[in-house]
Amino acid sequence: MRLAAIDIGSNAARLLISEVAEDENNNPVFKKLNLFRVPLRLGFDVFETGVIPKQKTAMLLQTMKAFKHLINAYEVKNVRVCATSAMREAGNAADIIRKVKLETDLKIEVITGDMEAELIFENHIAETLDKDHSYMYVDVGGGSTELSFFGNGVLIFKESFNIGTIRLLQGQVFDKTWEVMKEIIKTVTKEQKEVVAIGSGGNINKVFTMSKTKDSKPISYDLLKEYYKELGSVALEERMTLYGLKPDRADVIVPALQIYTNAMRWAGATEMYVPKIGLADGLIQHMWYELK
Repeated sequence: MRLAAIDIGSNAARLLISEVAEDENNNPVFKKLNLFRVPLRLGFDVFETGVIPKQKTAMLLQTMKAFKHLINAYEVKNVRVCATSAMREAGNAADIIRKVKLETDLKIEVITGDMEAELIFENHIAETLDKDHSYMYVDVGGGSTELSFFGNGVLIFKESFNIGTIRLLQGQVFDKTWEVMKEIIKTVTKEQKEVVAIGSGGNINKVFTMSKTKDSKPISYDLLKEYYKELGSVALEERMTLYGLKPDRADVIVPALQIYTNAMRWAGATEMYVPKIGLADGLIQHMWYELK
């Protein structure tokens, strides 16, 4: 069975197309056929003005039309489309959703931060790791960060914080918000088994690739801290040249590392696994279980 998921984030829109089959024990096996990403950067306008301007609306509409063509080309019948932080806060989101539905027949569902955290947790990565640790999922986006905490085989906690890479670049994350996140992480992880972080999002995937860490191995807090200092010490243009970063990655990668390293420090985590999963992967898994 082929499934497609579209994640309309604050920095980019992604279309993931996957093939799902069952093994001999009737467990699903997910095979990624293709992932398409368009850097719409909706958050830069929404977090500043409260709306998505005409130009960005037109770009979003063209992106959704292109995604629809790709979905048809792959002969996918089951699709789910979710939008996160930027669309949650856009005053004209309802009009845009109507327009997209009318012109593409794709229905955009604006999900809450809690639902976003839940869908990322649907990847169930922690359940495949050893039981001697507790695990904290950290998913960093342009508008928000989703945290989920997994200890003693169960999901203990999940929450969304309005701390994102674009908000940080625009100076819209206040000390109070950081303090709330810090206190919650410290409270939830207190007296738990040693915490290991699980990172998701385009920025941590990029840093992980840059570090040349083997796929099954974790990346250390110390190395992430080094990258944060190293990347933050050079100008944007130089960052793109030296590290081969695209413009829409080069500016947000530093604030992303600030969020990941803060979350790890407050949880006392010295390592982070980067399984290269995200909201779209969680959507695919959620769809599969619903269809079953």
